[in-house]
Amino acid sequence: MDVKELLELGIKFHGHKCPAMPLGLRAGLAAMKKLNVEHASNKELYCLCETGFAHATMCFVDGVQVATGCTFGKSNIEKLAYSKNAITLIDVKRKKAVRVSLNPEFQKKGLSSKFVQLRKQGVEPKDVPPEVIDPMIENIMKQPDEVLFKISEVFDYDFKGKKSTFEWYECENCGEVVFAHGIRIKDGKKTCIPCSGY
Repeated sequence: MDVKELLELGIKFHGHKCPAMPLGLRAGLAAMKKLNVEHASNKELYCLCETGFAHATMCFVDGVQVATGCTFGKSNIEKLAYSKNAITLIDVKRKKAVRVSLNPEFQKKGLSSKFVQLRKQGVEPKDVPPEVIDPMIENIMKQPDEVLFKISEVFDYDFKGKKSTFEWYECENCGEVVFAHGIRIKDGKKTCIPCSGY
């Protein structure tokens, strides 16, 4: 898939046009290029994403997922909640990694843009006029990596993944299926986390 097709996929997946998703897309592609790896079809890659839970530019994560194949569904991406736009992409087999962070100078310009001013006023991203957002996306997609990002050298990373399980139980309180990692014992019964209260 070429970069234009990835951008279109990213916009469809994300649900609206904004500058942060394409920045995440470009960050993921830059990290993969530096590591010399391809899009993860399984769990060949693992991504530590530094975005948080309630701040501007969180859309960055969706672009990272589309580019790298590190997704919450495959559990090969983790949100560190540092409230920053940066990722560490890990080649699981080779135990090598690279960190890509948004260039502060580029980010500060974006945060003073008309798009962000409208968002601060409560305008939803889907309602921002195309003449405001389209040139921003075009600019992001044409910039060289070194303008958009600070990219580390490749470094060793002693990755230890979490083991998946097919072992399951039926919660003895609500009757729902729970995989082994989520079982808690309460009053001698196997329960799910919500039913256990802890």
